[in-house]
Amino acid sequence: MEQKQLRWFTVGLIAFNMVWGLGNVVNNYAQQGISVVTSWILILVLYFIPYALIVGQLGSTFKDSSGGVSSWVQNTSTKRLAYYAAWTYWVVHIPYLAQKPQLVLIAFGWAIQGNGNIVSNFSVVGITLISLAIFLIFLLLSTRGLMTLKVIGGMAGTAIFVMSMLFILLAIGAPMMNSTVEFATPHMDKVSTYIPKFDFSYFTTVSMLVFAVGGAEKISPYVNSMRNPSKEFPKGMIFLAAMVGVSAVLGSFAMGMLFASNNIPEDLMANGAYTAFQLLGEYYGVGNLLMIIYAITNGIGQISALAFSIDAPLQILLADADPDFVPEALRKRSKKGTLVNGYLLTGILVSIIIVLPMFGIENIQELVKWLTNLNSVVMPMRYLWVFFAYMMLNKAYKNYSSEYKFIKNPKIAFGFGLWCFLFTAFACILGMVPKIDFAANPKAWFFQLASNVITPVVLILLGMILPALARRDKKKANA
Repeated sequence: MEQKQLRWFTVGLIAFNMVWGLGNVVNNYAQQGISVVTSWILILVLYFIPYALIVGQLGSTFKDSSGGVSSWVQNTSTKRLAYYAAWTYWVVHIPYLAQKPQLVLIAFGWAIQGNGNIVSNFSVVGITLISLAIFLIFLLLSTRGLMTLKVIGGMAGTAIFVMSMLFILLAIGAPMMNSTVEFATPHMDKVSTYIPKFDFSYFTTVSMLVFAVGGAEKISPYVNSMRNPSKEFPKGMIFLAAMVGVSAVLGSFAMGMLFASNNIPEDLMANGAYTAFQLLGEYYGVGNLLMIIYAITNGIGQISALAFSIDAPLQILLADADPDFVPEALRKRSKKGTLVNGYLLTGILVSIIIVLPMFGIENIQELVKWLTNLNSVVMPMRYLWVFFAYMMLNKAYKNYSSEYKFIKNPKIAFGFGLWCFLFTAFACILGMVPKIDFAANPKAWFFQLASNVITPVVLILLGMILPALARRDKKKANA
């Protein structure tokens, strides 16, 4: 049977489900307002399309490599750098895991009570303790391999995708079907409304856009399963970019209709999606039905993501870990095959991030904003290794062959890799600047700045300790 069956539109749809979600629209609208429409177009053309096509060439070149980004780095540079790539991929999930319990609480609070008051009425200390308990429960459950959660997660992911599309269609159609609906944002019929003010404050929000469109490296295994990769993969990625663009632009337009761009609610990141579905349900006379469906599917999706993201990145780091860089204690498995100390390390680091807000965050809205922005700083750090591998690939292009090439000229290709690398680094660094008013709360501003800078630095430095411990293990073994 012919193995290469995937067509460009199939790969585009698979990739879309991997990289996109309604939260991307809500979070970026919360930071930029309606002018984010222009930002979406710029980020897709200048960053996302090159990024996706770069991933395609790496996946095609190293089609037999199972380790993803770390394998690409090892093939194009050294084992040591490959270890750091694997470590980065794992460690950036620590703040991501720390945020999931709060998102689970918010989702089911809306589903049960029909508003965000359940979570809002708790103190930050209360939210922290409940979130810590939820995380530790799922950490324990993940060690036992709950396949059911992964199945539920797949169902929830599909449901949320459908709800995201439904949200856009309903929001765009609402004014046409109900003459009483008015746009919350003024002057949405004028081009000037959509032009961002390109100042320092604007550039501190770019990391959220990069975070939103990241993760394209997950599609690399599909490149060589296509009928004609050199012709069909670029079509699939342009199709992907078009779908992301349509979803982002129409979704942002819908947000502008529901929430005033010049008066964005403080709790939009935490409660925006639920409020939006609640408003749309009222427009169409179905009450809270849409919001409840979204809250339940989103809650299940967050639970599944929590369980799956504890185990999967850890397996990538430790499954075939090099003894030269990872100490024996961390590679230790139980009789059931569980990476005992790996889970313990995950538990310690995530618990620290969960508890940290008790020392500088005053309410749940600021907590969600801070963790979302921290993730937008930390998570894109793993993309840097994709662009590094691509640059190294083009430096030694004569040693490699690929069915698909993004750009045939290695010098120009290297330039694209360098551009994406520098842009990602630029976004991460400026993203560390807090998004709150310094004059209103200097203490909270300094806390967020310190945590945004120290967290990624400490997480990377921890990765430098493991090789030293591995060398000590070898000395003991040889003594």
